[in-house]
Amino acid sequence: MLDLRLGESLLTTTIHGVKPMKLFFNNASPFVRKVRVFVRETALEKNIEEIATAVSPVTESPALSKANPLAKIPALILDDGSALFDSPVICEYLDTMHAGRKLFPASGPARWTALKLQATGDGILDAGVLCRYEMAVRPKEFQWAGWVAGQTKKWHGGLDLLEREVGTLDGEPTIGGITVACALGWLDFRYGDDHWRDARPRLTTWYEKFLARPSMQATMPSA
Repeated sequence: MLDLRLGESLLTTTIHGVKPMKLFFNNASPFVRKVRVFVRETALEKNIEEIATAVSPVTESPALSKANPLAKIPALILDDGSALFDSPVICEYLDTMHAGRKLFPASGPARWTALKLQATGDGILDAGVLCRYEMAVRPKEFQWAGWVAGQTKKWHGGLDLLEREVGTLDGEPTIGGITVACALGWLDFRYGDDHWRDARPRLTTWYEKFLARPSMQATMPSA
């Protein structure tokens, strides 16, 4: 049975005395991790109450479905009771909520580079999650090896693109770098035997440096 519980150290008010936003999350989700890293990079932790949520592609969580009829995480409940989803929308909204350097560049080549990197990371994750569902959720007698091979080829293609264009990840973090780092972390978590680093030394070097950031260390995935 799915459970829905509040974390042990949730805040009930922000530093301004305003009720915090609520984030439906699960430690295993890379899309949720993307939002949680973003929150920490923008120092918005005190504005977010995290609600731990068990999720499944075939079983409904009533509280989550009420917030997001698509029944997917992450979902963010704003202080007026309205909801935002999914991770690109939530992160871009949060970027309007702080006074620091924006992680979504406002315009020009920097913006399109960051959005392309975000799309690449999300695309790797989409393919990887589809493989995960096929192998871990679908009954064995109905699993389709060709589907898994096709999706695996897609995420490998995304990794190869990042290896070729790793220089676009340099500099201060943006939504693009955060998304890519969360995608690579999830591959380590769910596909440790894929050995994605073997043919991608430059991407590996970048990732190991990014992984040392406190925001990444504080959001390591767990089952």
